[in-house]
Amino acid sequence: MLVSIWLVCLVTAVFLYLRQVYGFFKKQGVKTPTIIPPFGTMTNVLLQREHMTEAITKPYKQFHGERFYGMYNILSPIVHVRDIDLIKKIAIKDVEHFLDHNRFFNEEFDPFFGRNLLSLRGEEWKDMRSALSPAFTSSKMKMMLPLMVEVGDQMIIALRKKIKDSKQNYLEIDVKDLTTRYGNDVIASCAFGLKVDSYMDENNQFYKMGNEASTLSFRQLLGLFYTICFPKIAALFKWTRFSKPVENFFKTLVLETMQNRELKQIVRPDMIHLLMEARKGKLSHDEKSSQDANAGFATAEESFIGLKKVNKVWSDNDLCAQAILFFVAGFETVSSAISFLLYELAINPDVQEKLYQEIRENEAKTNGKFDYNSIMNMVYLDKVISEILRLWPPAILLDRYCTKDYNMGKPNDTATEDFIIREGVALQVPVWAIHHDPEYYPNPYKFDPERFSEENKHKIQPFTYMPFGLGPRNCIGSRFALCEVKVMTYQLLNAFEVSPSNKTTIPAKLDPPSFNIRIKGGNWARLKPRKVV
Repeated sequence: MLVSIWLVCLVTAVFLYLRQVYGFFKKQGVKTPTIIPPFGTMTNVLLQREHMTEAITKPYKQFHGERFYGMYNILSPIVHVRDIDLIKKIAIKDVEHFLDHNRFFNEEFDPFFGRNLLSLRGEEWKDMRSALSPAFTSSKMKMMLPLMVEVGDQMIIALRKKIKDSKQNYLEIDVKDLTTRYGNDVIASCAFGLKVDSYMDENNQFYKMGNEASTLSFRQLLGLFYTICFPKIAALFKWTRFSKPVENFFKTLVLETMQNRELKQIVRPDMIHLLMEARKGKLSHDEKSSQDANAGFATAEESFIGLKKVNKVWSDNDLCAQAILFFVAGFETVSSAISFLLYELAINPDVQEKLYQEIRENEAKTNGKFDYNSIMNMVYLDKVISEILRLWPPAILLDRYCTKDYNMGKPNDTATEDFIIREGVALQVPVWAIHHDPEYYPNPYKFDPERFSEENKHKIQPFTYMPFGLGPRNCIGSRFALCEVKVMTYQLLNAFEVSPSNKTTIPAKLDPPSFNIRIKGGNWARLKPRKVV
C-alpha cells in the first residue's frame, strides 16, 4: 500500500511538472504543434521517423497565419519566427536582444567548443569577430585560391586513375564521399598548412579525425538535446562535443605548426598564418573587398561589428578553438553544398550543359589559367550555386538566445495580448521552411537557377534568403565557402560529365538519423571523362 501511494505521488508530481513545462506557450496565447511528453514536439525526429527538415516544415505550414509559434526540444521551449518583418527586426534593428547563440557546452571543461566564434557571447564575441573578420576578405581568398586549385587537381588525377583502373569509361561514385574528401583536403591546406591526399590515402589520420569531429551522429544529436534541457547535469558529467583523441590531435597540430613557423619564420597564405597575425593584433581590413559584391549573391556581408579594430591578445586555446571551428564548419557545409549541386546537375542535364559552356568560354578567355576575378564573375555559375543554397541550405535553422526581455508583439491578428520572450529563452528561424515557401519561391522544390538572374533576383524578398545567416551574427566564412564551391564545381565539370547512376535516388529523400542533410542510401552519380577539346 505504501509503495502504491508513493507511486501515485510520483506520477502526480511528474504530471504536474510536465503540465507546467508544456503550458509555457499555451497560457500566453502562442500556438504549438502536438506535444508528446517527454519528447516535446521532436518525437518523430528522436524516434528517427522523419528528418529534422520535416519537423521544421510541418508546423511552419500548420501555422500559416501566425507570426511566430512555439516548439519544444524535449523540455526546452523554443520560439519559431515565421514573420519576415519580425525576423528583420530580430536580426538587425533589435539585434542586441538576440546577439548570442544558445550555449551547448561549458567552456570551463570544453574550451575548444565553448571558446569558438560560434559559442562566444556578448563583448567577447564582438572582439573575436572583429579580430577574425579581416581573414575572410576577398584579398585573402585570392591568396588561398591556388591552394584550392591544387587540391582540385589531385582530385581529378585520382578520379582519372580510378576510371582507368576500372577498365570502364565511367565511375560510379557516392559524390558525398568525394566532396567530403575534397573539403577535408582544402581545409587541411588552407587552414592548417598540410598537404593531404584523401583520394589516394583514404584513411589518413587528418581525414579520420576530421570526419569524427564534423559528423553529428544521432547519438550526439540526442546528447545535444539533453545538454540543452539539463545543462547542470551536462556540466556535472562534463559532456564535450569532441572526444579527447580529436581534441588532442587538433590542439597539437595547431600549436606545433605555429611554433614551427615562428621558429623558422615560415609565411604561408593560410588560416594558421592569419590566426597568428590576429593573435598579435596585426590583422586588419586592408581594402574594400570586405563588401565585394562580386563574391556572389549568397555572400553574407560583414556588419559594423566585424569592421571595427580591436587590440586584444588571444590565448592558445582561443586560437585552437577557432581553427577547429573552421574545420567543422567548412568540412560539412561545403561538402554538402557541392554534393547536392552535383546531384541536381546530374538530373538536370540542360543546366549542366549551360554551365559547362560557360566554363569553356572562361577557359578560352583566360587560356586555361585559374583566376579569382574571372571565376567570381561567372554569372551562370553564381546563379546555379545561389539556387543550390536555397534549395538545399546546409544550415536548416538559425539559432538565437534572448539576452534580455523582448516584446515580440501579438502572435496573430486575433490575439489580445503581446508575447514577451524572456531572457534565456531560445529563438529559431526556420530557414529550410522559408526557403521552400511557395509564397516567396514559386514551385519551391524545383531546381531553377534563373530565380537569381538579373531579371528575377530583385523579386526575392529581403530576409527570405539566408543560406549564411542574417545580421551581425552571419557566417564569417561565406566568401571562403563560395570560393571553394565554385572552384571544385569548375574543375570537376571541366573534366567530367555528371549523370545519374543506377543507385541515384530520384527524387532525393533525406536520411532521418542524420542531423545533416544527406540523401538516404547515398548520393550516387556517374562521372564520365569529357573529351579533350
